[in-house]
Amino acid sequence: MYTGTILKDTSKYNGKERPWRSKKLDSLTYAEYLEVLHFKKANRVRDCGNVLKFAKTDDGMKLYQTWFCHSRLCPLCSWRRALKNSYELQRILDEANKKFPKAVYLFLTLTEENSHVGELKQNLRDMNSSIRRLIQYKKVSKHLIGYVRSSEITVNRDKYTFHEHVHILLMVKSSYFNSDSYLTNSDWSKLWKRARKLDYDPIINIQKIRARSRHGQSALISSAKEVSKYQVKDSDYITNDRKSDLVILDELEKSLQGSRQLSFGGLLKKIRHELLFDQKEDDLINVGNDDDSADIIETVMYKWNSDIKNYVSWE
Repeated sequence: MYTGTILKDTSKYNGKERPWRSKKLDSLTYAEYLEVLHFKKANRVRDCGNVLKFAKTDDGMKLYQTWFCHSRLCPLCSWRRALKNSYELQRILDEANKKFPKAVYLFLTLTEENSHVGELKQNLRDMNSSIRRLIQYKKVSKHLIGYVRSSEITVNRDKYTFHEHVHILLMVKSSYFNSDSYLTNSDWSKLWKRARKLDYDPIINIQKIRARSRHGQSALISSAKEVSKYQVKDSDYITNDRKSDLVILDELEKSLQGSRQLSFGGLLKKIRHELLFDQKEDDLINVGNDDDSADIIETVMYKWNSDIKNYVSWE
């Protein structure tokens, strides 16, 4: 039964309260939309994170057990997935820097014209194939050590269009900047135009990131977070405009089905495998660097209470 204590789960690193309640409320709205759109997974999403079991240790409280629906656009799962991806990518980069301390990082953003309703799925597929071609070009691959890429979609609600773009964190040899293979912003744009088979000059952005300097380390972490963040912000499809939300969500659901948010290559892919992260893709419980070896003092359970719209302790 409910014992009356409202969940307050605070991060020990920044002191901020984790947004369990707001994400659960958004997930319930998402489930409602799925039901209206006749997606069979609506009931599964509705049950996502209904019961949370936490382990109390000397270091604080850590999620110990729950059930997640794993739907790509579920706000609750997306939040946990972003935390997990960010932590794992930072671990991977730490190991990569140990192996190649003189390596340099480039943060590349590739764009193309917006997609209309009915076009997004195919354009995402074509974009992914084009990125593989881009990476294989000799001028790119010659100095490339490894990379991680992610796709992001922003929504223009006024025109019902979708801006798909890709972020790629490239790890390259330091010799890249002292060779004929050095690529300017214009060079990258031309290569992307060729790989993507476009009839216009696409907008791209390329930035150098120094991994070893004090300011560069912060920039590298920021880039890692940018790559590993949400594929689509839930605020793009959960608003006060229900009619528009349904149109947008329907297109996103159909377009993202079977796709991957993150993709690794080269050394970064190898390190990810060595750290066994590729075997734990579905684990949304252990998403950070909490000490699993800490002694558990007790476990506490919180259950979603639909009457007060919050998590309440349960015994």
